[in-house]
Amino acid sequence: MSELISPWVRRFAPLIPGGEVLDLACGTGRHARHLVGLGHLVVAVDQNADSLLAAAGDGIVTSQIDLEAEDAVWPFGPGRFAGIVVTNYLHRPLIADMLASLAPNGVLLYETFSEGNGQFGKPSNPDYLLAPGELLEWAARHALRVIAFEDGMVETPKPALVQRICAVKPDFPRVAALLPAF
Repeated sequence: MSELISPWVRRFAPLIPGGEVLDLACGTGRHARHLVGLGHLVVAVDQNADSLLAAAGDGIVTSQIDLEAEDAVWPFGPGRFAGIVVTNYLHRPLIADMLASLAPNGVLLYETFSEGNGQFGKPSNPDYLLAPGELLEWAARHALRVIAFEDGMVETPKPALVQRICAVKPDFPRVAALLPAF
């Protein structure tokens, strides 16, 4: 995958209020570095030690955790993070605990592959593909307010079907959701 910042993350990361941000399944840290550049301290989590070596840097605390291990438990407490950023990763057993880790005014930026992506390559396993409207269902189930949602095809960095959401906890001020002009 390209080291380019996801346009979705680039667009909505400025909405994250001051505080610590979780970059879940951070890979080599492209988003962690971007978030540090916006003034956040970042906890970068991945199961791959080599990726975490590349992700390490000022303002970034790396943590090697295999959240898909049979006995894995969510390692972070409720209300800890001002923002959570997840791209190209899906492990449904984490969702409720992950969303509970958002601060009362926290921002969720989530972007990953959706059903039908197999026509473009991997991932093609349904366990790793979002069902139609699944991110919207998460938001409704966990009392998040949706700032933006997209569901469709992207051409870069490679053709893929994706869903994206920017959603906030109830204490996020409506006037803080400054949307860019088109």
